Amino acid sequence: MPEVIFPGPAGRIEGRYQPQKRKNAPIALILHPHPQYGGTMNHRVAYELFYVFQRRGCAVLRFNFRGVGRSQGGFDGGVGELSDAAAALDWMQTQNPNASSCWVAGFSFGAWIGMQLLMRRPEIQAFISVAPPANVYDFAFLAPCPSSGLIVHGRNDQVAPEADVQKLVDRLNAQRGITIHQKKIDDANHFFDQHTPELVAAVEEYLDMRMPILEAGEGGR
Repeated sequence: MPEVIFPGPAGRIEGRYQPQKRKNAPIALILHPHPQYGGTMNHRVAYELFYVFQRRGCAVLRFNFRGVGRSQGGFDGGVGELSDAAAALDWMQTQNPNASSCWVAGFSFGAWIGMQLLMRRPEIQAFISVAPPANVYDFAFLAPCPSSGLIVHGRNDQVAPEADVQKLVDRLNAQRGITIHQKKIDDANHFFDQHTPELVAAVEEYLDMRMPILEAGEGGR
């Protein structure tokens, strides 16, 4: 899993990148939780999401937002972080110009950034949104949401309460042309302490449905 450094709008961005030998391998971008609350690309949930896609045969990148780790710049309230995510996707596309599909997966703050990126980049065909903080951030920009995806959250989440996430899911599912799958994990808190295996299983089950098994190439299942 090579360490990579690539240019971003606030300076260099530090990442971890797993390429695939297949020229048309799908690509996946992983977005970490809030930088001001200890979020980094090595957070357990971001790490697990990275390896779910890697095992599936995707070329996958996780990276540190500006001001985190060796990434330059400082926290920008989400505006700059969205630009960082766009730069990361640009870099991935230069490495994989023939990618067969494009996914974005984010946890908490990263889920909010990922959904914004989804609105701006039509090449993103599907998303995984883990514990989206619908009580903190306004997701009204998803009007309409351009792609189907999965929302996973814990039923004991005190940071992004179940009721607020449910309202987001219901609003998105009322839109035409997309399907939002939802997985609630019993007893799980915001960080899925003691429940990471259930989170991983939920994501893998969704990928089984959306990503044909023939796409699992080098390093696949």
